[in-house]
Amino acid sequence: MKKITITQISEKKIKAGNPLLQMEDFPNELSFDEGELVELVDSRQKFVAKAYLAKQNKGVGWVFSLDNADSFNEAFFKKQFEKAKRKRTDLQSDPETTTYRLFNAEGDGIPGVTIDHYDGFAVVSWYSEGIFRYQTAIIAAFQAVFPETKGIYEKFRYQRKDGLISRYVRGDAAPTPLIVKENGINYATYLDDGLMTGIFLDQREVRGALTERYAAGKRVLNTFSYTGAFSVAAAMGGAIETTSVDVANRSLERTKEQFAVNNLDGEQQKIYVMDVFDFIRYAIRKELQFDVTIIDPPSFARTKKRTFSVTKDCTQLLEELIQIPAPDGTLIVSSNATNYKEKNFKQDIAQSFKNSHCDYLKAFIIKKLTK
Repeated sequence: MKKITITQISEKKIKAGNPLLQMEDFPNELSFDEGELVELVDSRQKFVAKAYLAKQNKGVGWVFSLDNADSFNEAFFKKQFEKAKRKRTDLQSDPETTTYRLFNAEGDGIPGVTIDHYDGFAVVSWYSEGIFRYQTAIIAAFQAVFPETKGIYEKFRYQRKDGLISRYVRGDAAPTPLIVKENGINYATYLDDGLMTGIFLDQREVRGALTERYAAGKRVLNTFSYTGAFSVAAAMGGAIETTSVDVANRSLERTKEQFAVNNLDGEQQKIYVMDVFDFIRYAIRKELQFDVTIIDPPSFARTKKRTFSVTKDCTQLLEELIQIPAPDGTLIVSSNATNYKEKNFKQDIAQSFKNSHCDYLKAFIIKKLTK
């Protein structure tokens, strides 16, 4: 195994628990094959960690162990899956929740791969060509630990040469749609329909809080609403009105479907297929107000009218949205952008209020920890 020297700053970062490797961690020129296993050493050639190298949007590799005896193989993967399974005992036995993040990449010991559970079906997301190099061993280990899995699908969140982004792999095929439960609420999901399935599982706790604490008797605005999962959670929590806004044409029928699978009349809810910025201006003209506003924008999006980057445009977006909440209204702000540091995220939120000459009493800020 090749030994590669890292900087002193990188060594401290790794020992503090940050497994991500970036170009600046290496004092010498770095060249590697995708998925190559390496031993990271300090300036005195003393062992620091083991890692695999792979290009993805966040960096050039991941530390997988601080133990020189560990190998990146099926036995190692099996051990990580066993630990992850034990952590999720409560979810596995909860009849009110049949979908959740089963394995969370570096958070569960295998950087670069996540696995989501959809009522017995698994959706495996690969984030680099390097980690996909170990696909056979990872899937074998997963099936050994989770033999009850009905079927497996894959998502490729890196650019493959063949352009493939989603596929069915093995086992039974899931129904279309597959109806799953989260916090007792039904959601229609599609496991082999592009990169997304119809619900972002990393927002389970936020939807739960919305249903239990924030929605009752409120008018709720859900921006960048996708299939309306937040809107359904709000309606099930007693919201008197939900408004869903998303620029994608398919969001209309998919949002109606989410209401329908919960025996709610989607026609009684407000659904707008339009650019969120355009809707804000429309809402201001019509003097619309909302008690709860949910802002969970994409990391990056391009339409005919504009290009949106959450790291560049979040402050402007919030400045405009701040104009429409009702007095004592609540903003639920979230981001899944991996390049958006939590510190900067919070600073941008504070700056948007300052620029708008508004105060807020309490920040309900969620920084999603997915890849």
